[in-house]
Amino acid sequence: MEMASYLAGERWSDHPACTHPLLAQLARLVNDNVSDHARPQIAPLIPSVIGLTSDDLRVDVAIALRAVGAALPVAAQSRQHVLATAVLSCERVLAELDGLDPDTVSARSRELLDQAPEAEAWARQFSSGLPLSQKSFRAKIAPRILFAAVEGLGQACVPDVEPLLIDLLSDTIDDCQAMITPAVPASVEKLRSHWK
Repeated sequence: MEMASYLAGERWSDHPACTHPLLAQLARLVNDNVSDHARPQIAPLIPSVIGLTSDDLRVDVAIALRAVGAALPVAAQSRQHVLATAVLSCERVLAELDGLDPDTVSARSRELLDQAPEAEAWARQFSSGLPLSQKSFRAKIAPRILFAAVEGLGQACVPDVEPLLIDLLSDTIDDCQAMITPAVPASVEKLRSHWK
């Protein structure tokens, strides 16, 4: 993220204004959870995060759901309760944004929850009746979801965790580009293509 701030002409920072704060957090978490040997695989992604920022809360939800989607199927059972609760929280925020019933669950989230039915039951009981504001989701809940998902993925008892983490970051960048790119100025696109 520091290199992204430099390339964007910003003050040197790992919290650059040119990148969505939650995407920047995911990049830092992935960077911190891969080895020095694997870290160079992240470098080509740096230009891709420049200009990917938005105030649309759906972007925060998409980033959080992508992280949970990567972690839930492989995380230890003890972590699945938290991750299933995260899915339900994301879906509640989306339902509110779209004016839908709060219990509405997208097809992708339904697939995720079906992989951990016990965790879903626990999460539904735990989160029933808990307040969830859009402000608290952006400021507190979504960052905690990312931390729990990356930690759960990083500590999963599966081979080749580092490629999974790097794929998570790459896939999340792709998601953000699909949601945000129409608003990216041509100068940012030129910078991205120059550094690829």
